[in-house]
Amino acid sequence: MPEETFVIAGASLAGAKAAETLREEGFTGRLLLIGDEIERPYERPPLSKGFLLDKEPREKAHVHEADWYEKHDVELRVGVSVASIDRDAHQVRLSTKEPIGYDKLLLATGASPRRLEVPGSKLQGIHYLRTMADSAALKQSLMHGGRRVVVAGAGWIGLETAAAARTHGNDVTIIEPEPTPLHAAMGPELGGAFADLHREHGVDLRLDQGVAGFWGAGAVSAVVTSGGAEVPADVVVVGIGVRPNTRLAEEAGLDVSDGVLVDASLRTSDPDIYAAGDVANAYNPLLGRRIRVEHWANALNGGPAAARAMLGQDVSYDRVPYFFSDQYDLGMEMSGVASPGEYDEVVYRGDVPGREFIAFWLSGGRVVAGMNVNVWDVTGDIQALIRSGRPVDAARLTDPGVPLADLA
Repeated sequence: MPEETFVIAGASLAGAKAAETLREEGFTGRLLLIGDEIERPYERPPLSKGFLLDKEPREKAHVHEADWYEKHDVELRVGVSVASIDRDAHQVRLSTKEPIGYDKLLLATGASPRRLEVPGSKLQGIHYLRTMADSAALKQSLMHGGRRVVVAGAGWIGLETAAAARTHGNDVTIIEPEPTPLHAAMGPELGGAFADLHREHGVDLRLDQGVAGFWGAGAVSAVVTSGGAEVPADVVVVGIGVRPNTRLAEEAGLDVSDGVLVDASLRTSDPDIYAAGDVANAYNPLLGRRIRVEHWANALNGGPAAARAMLGQDVSYDRVPYFFSDQYDLGMEMSGVASPGEYDEVVYRGDVPGREFIAFWLSGGRVVAGMNVNVWDVTGDIQALIRSGRPVDAARLTDPGVPLADLA
């Protein structure tokens, strides 16, 4: 019987962890990990946190040591991408025109930043943050301080880069069309808390307005808001979300809708092709619906889940969505889904003004999401509450004297 070949399109965290899991689970066939960046696989959180703050070296972000791939017989191809998929022939073609046959294929192609298509958007000094190269260039622009920095978008990337810019000693303005930061991620209640945090650290936060354009002679010198104001800028960071990289899947005729559609085993509409990470819109049995999760933990756990499914194991990927962020002296972890419309009230346990608390989002008395702020070692209990799906007594939930474990 000929040796099997597994191909992973996307040398991302999801792709690298899938390769690691395939070897750990005993796959001995040919294994290719293909990525268009020249960097070996790395984790993305340091790009807006430790590396951007110049607190962590570049190497700390890498998933594996440089020699891991050779030691584990993983053919790591960097600076090249999968250009097309021929499903009938079970073959991919690389950007170098090289054809490679596959028995199983994993799409871990991630996502790309949404672009601001407004006048002046091609000026120098306008940054997007997705790759290690992006982060290195932005750090160079921020780390000496004294710059006028404008951040377009008050989502996670926008807030983390704003915090890094302030920490480096720059003047920072955030422009956000929603009424609060993080409005889509957690609603107005906690969004307001993050607005207060950034204002206390000297950020000029301009809400309910977007970016209408940029001014400058070659390089950006000002941002024009939708309200007509001109905000001086030496550096601009655009963080308005991402789009899943679905071109390969679409051209191959796979089912696509806000990502590559996959079932609970992360299998696409083709039984020999799987998808994991930011690009996958997966059916989550716990939530009872599809969800596309763009966070680090989903790549960390989704890659291995897809690898096990590729090996024929019984997989049901039902993780509680998880995210973490560090901004100034605030550290937080978020579990669950707290978008507007997903909950009907928010309750708190702990010291909210002192930013040492847990927030719970409730729907019909059930915990659907929880965020611990400067409170640690409670994520497991919060996720157990979400998983239980049972109504909880709000009075006990908000009482610090009642162990969370008792409520789950």
